[in-house]
Amino acid sequence: MDAAPHSLTGKDIEFLERPLYGFLSVADGPTPPQPRPVWFEVTTEGTIQLFTDPDSVKVARLRSDPRASIVVAAPVGERERWVSIAGHTTISTDGAHELLSRLAARYWDLDDESRADELAKMLAEKWLLITIEPESVSRFSI
Repeated sequence: MDAAPHSLTGKDIEFLERPLYGFLSVADGPTPPQPRPVWFEVTTEGTIQLFTDPDSVKVARLRSDPRASIVVAAPVGERERWVSIAGHTTISTDGAHELLSRLAARYWDLDDESRADELAKMLAEKWLLITIEPESVSRFSI
């Protein structure tokens, strides 16, 4: 395992551009983290973005303590590999729907009518954009 203190490497970005699930954890004082699987996108600036329901528990927790981490691992059957990113977050309404559309196309087959309908319903709802600014990055690969 090696670590880069603040930034993602080219190999990290290549790995994170795949349609893999990230496991997001947010800080909550003495309460142990409760990781949740999420869709995510790595940006050209090297941040991590995801969308979420404005009423989600993670939003309330991030508003009181903006620290979060995400771990992304290779699927079973591939060589062992993971990247972990921790940092402070920002929450915004700008860009959430656009991110949702990009991620749906990445994770779903939108030629499937049921998925396209589900996306249309999701786009009619309110979403927030969460951005994680990496402060520490760890990785492992064989």
